[in-house]
Amino acid sequence: MKLLFFSLALLTSMATTLHDFSVRSIDGTTVDLSSYKGKVVLIVNVASFCGHTKQYLPLEKLYRSYKDKGLVILGFPANDFGAQEPGTDEEIKTFCTTKYDVTFPMFSKVVVKGSSKAPLFEFLTSGGGNPSLAGEIDWNFEKFLVGKDGALVARFGSRVDPSSSDVISAIESALGK
Repeated sequence: MKLLFFSLALLTSMATTLHDFSVRSIDGTTVDLSSYKGKVVLIVNVASFCGHTKQYLPLEKLYRSYKDKGLVILGFPANDFGAQEPGTDEEIKTFCTTKYDVTFPMFSKVVVKGSSKAPLFEFLTSGGGNPSLAGEIDWNFEKFLVGKDGALVARFGSRVDPSSSDVISAIESALGK
């Protein structure tokens, strides 16, 4: 077990961009995040039974408005805060598609805090090389903006609406680079 932990820690410490990771989709397939090279990516830890769950609506609107310009939104369900994402991947997918008509890519449930944190979220919460963006996730629907080169460029807390001028401005700036 210690060897596995060391290997994950080593892998995370060697990762320098989003493109260095592979994750499991909500349908169980492996997705190499290098497939998003040249895209601006907004990563969000999501939950179905949270006060912020209504953010699925502006996230989907944002995705539909900017996907043809190069934005991808990636949703990562997590059950780390108040047990607000207790379902299976299949239940989460059904909830997101039927209640919020989510069409952006969704991924398998992950751990986003603590000693079992997924390597991708180790990278994101480390600031991805930018100490000003480092820190633990406080709650569901934290947002990480990644530039076309895979570098973390901005971070927004759970209470920041995805349709806020700050988020839109950061996305448009990243798309313009």
